[in-house]
Amino acid sequence: MLPPVLAKNDRKAHWLILVFSFVVFAAVTALSRIKLDVDLGFNIHVFAQLNAVINAIVSILLLAGLATVRQGKYELHKKIMITALILSVIFLVSYICHHLFAGETRFGDLNHDGQMSEQEIALAGGKRTLYFIILSTHIPLAGLVLPFVLYTAYRALIGEWPQHKKLARYTWPVWLYVSVTGVLVYLMISPYY
Repeated sequence: MLPPVLAKNDRKAHWLILVFSFVVFAAVTALSRIKLDVDLGFNIHVFAQLNAVINAIVSILLLAGLATVRQGKYELHKKIMITALILSVIFLVSYICHHLFAGETRFGDLNHDGQMSEQEIALAGGKRTLYFIILSTHIPLAGLVLPFVLYTAYRALIGEWPQHKKLARYTWPVWLYVSVTGVLVYLMISPYY
């Protein structure tokens, strides 16, 4: 195992993780209701494309992280997982930018008027139901997994390997699910941008 990178301070870490997780959740929730009408001079949906690419890379990194830790390559595992964390922060910034500048996109809204006609709903068909099923699991899990990812990383950084491993057993599959479904959500909604 690797030596600790941080000194243990559970009380401080606990508060930082909770405050950060709450601020992120509150910002994403509040900003989802706000749209800035600003011409950035480029297609604002490039943020959504970036998000999908980041989610795909994070998915690959999570799989690589699992493979390397199982092979006992702990230094490589650490680098991979830190990269996944950094990319997730970049994703968060890009996600907020996209929602601030693009606003809400409705699945099946072919004429982009923000309203779903009966014809548009009929045309979307079963794909619309599948989209909402995926979205209804993706959104809450994305909000819930953040503090667990941070706690899992913290346990590794202070060298508490049994606790890290125990948390990772639950955190890793949820994080992977969120990153994979993030790509699926993008692929399904992008035709309506």
